[in-house]
Amino acid sequence: MFRENVLLITGGTGSFGNAVLRRFLASDIGEIRIFSRDEKKQDDMRKRYNSDKLKFYIGDVRDQRSVGQAMRGVDFVFHAAALKQVPSCEFHPMQAVRTNVLGTENVLEAAIAAGVKRVVCLSTDKAVYPINAMGISKAMMEKVMVAASRNLEGTGTVICGTRYGNVMASRGSVIPLFVDQVFSGKPITITDPTMTRFMMTLADAVDLVLYAFEHGNNGDIFVQKAPAATVETLAKAILALMGKPDHPVSVMGTRHGEKLYEALLSREEMACAEDMGDYYRVPPDGRDLNYAKFVEQGETRLTQTTHGEDYNSHNTTRLDVDGMARLLLKLDFMQRIARGEHAAAEE
Repeated sequence: MFRENVLLITGGTGSFGNAVLRRFLASDIGEIRIFSRDEKKQDDMRKRYNSDKLKFYIGDVRDQRSVGQAMRGVDFVFHAAALKQVPSCEFHPMQAVRTNVLGTENVLEAAIAAGVKRVVCLSTDKAVYPINAMGISKAMMEKVMVAASRNLEGTGTVICGTRYGNVMASRGSVIPLFVDQVFSGKPITITDPTMTRFMMTLADAVDLVLYAFEHGNNGDIFVQKAPAATVETLAKAILALMGKPDHPVSVMGTRHGEKLYEALLSREEMACAEDMGDYYRVPPDGRDLNYAKFVEQGETRLTQTTHGEDYNSHNTTRLDVDGMARLLLKLDFMQRIARGEHAAAEE
């Protein structure tokens, strides 16, 4: 479906952008545009991949002009640009708003104006029942995406989104931190041993976006069914693969803005979600600005599922240490670690 077409990836120098490149560069895609602020990372990617299909655009999703220039002639967009670190967003919430919310608005307006065929916006489990600035800004990003997708029938543009949980060994994730702590002879620092998180590989994240790209209608949000593990199980699996099961572990306590578990779908979304096998599809709320539909009409599905529950990292498939270790070994990074190499995490 990408044959001879032009794909733009915002935030394309990050983990997701590199994973897409590894998947697509050998395909018949016409051109991949990497849009980001970081000229050094762009130059590193240019040298690493050395492909005529790659084009690099310096810009910022906050700058509507740079977004519009990069969008000309584009067929498809993967919108991955975001501020993702919980602590930095917590201390600088307006920066999260400017990138994650207003930046998304810029991307979507430019895509609609340029006649882009499909846009997939990447979100996070932290957008469901958000308690920190990063999650709140991503929840607002999803609302912006759904609002922009309204009234696009007949325009040729489809805008939809995805949500996923922890992407293992991506830049800034806890797995490379644990590995580095072991190599440095320091105790592994965990917040709460019983804290659970969804576990996905970068390949899973790319598969989810491609599934949304192929099956999405305007305003849809797609979620991949994923297993979860406690932080304690994750630490034990890493130590087992490194051959250091007795390495010390220090419990530091839950950090500000962290949850005991994350949800990929709220209870209200589960009431209307379509089970598509390995994925859930959540259609948008189709009500319009006739407020009577909100005030005078309810949702019988929600009433019928009063005792239902959300889809979260406590009630999904739970991995034990062996299962977590097998999942970790799907990562090239952890394969090298298991061989005793001091490997770098995903870009």
